[in-house]
Amino acid sequence: MKRKTKQAIKRTAIVSIAICGLLLILSVMSTDSQHGRSNLGTPAVSQQVRDYQPLIEKYADKYEIAEHVDVLMAMMMQESSGRGNDPMQASESYCGSRGCIDDPELSIKQGVHYFSETLEKADGELRLAVQSYNFGKGFIDYVDMNSETYTQEAAINFSREMYAQAEDQSVFRCPRDEAKAIDACYGDIYYVRDVMAYTKAVAEK
Repeated sequence: MKRKTKQAIKRTAIVSIAICGLLLILSVMSTDSQHGRSNLGTPAVSQQVRDYQPLIEKYADKYEIAEHVDVLMAMMMQESSGRGNDPMQASESYCGSRGCIDDPELSIKQGVHYFSETLEKADGELRLAVQSYNFGKGFIDYVDMNSETYTQEAAINFSREMYAQAEDQSVFRCPRDEAKAIDACYGDIYYVRDVMAYTKAVAEK
């Protein structure tokens, strides 16, 4: 085989490898974006959530928690990424079951109101209030009787106990494999971690 031919084949192989590598990187970036992550692996806040900021601010003012607008936007991002007619996933706190809210403004009004109640009951302890938005206000009572403050361990233990006591465990989706492995399928045991990450992203804009 002539030397020029060998060099041409070598160049073609190098270009092919480079293209494959680029496609792999783009695929990973696309997957991250679909899961609310930016190209650099940091949390990304959807435009849908940002579009709801005026409504969030309106009801945060109404319920006197205007200083927590960034947190509320982060919670919406964690709940739904701003999609659907119940972007704050507030139906259960509104009517006791899923799917009864089909109006985004009502969802935001109820979500902000409920979060204001968890903040008040948690005596302003932000992480405890955020996790209680996901678990329900019974988590605050649980913490008061056990750890006295929010901890990741308290969230895991509460989730496991509530899941174990459930008459019908099939109603819990348990989307996190690590939660499923330890039977912590009630609510989201890493809700605070993810909401706080999104809160930082909202603030940085």
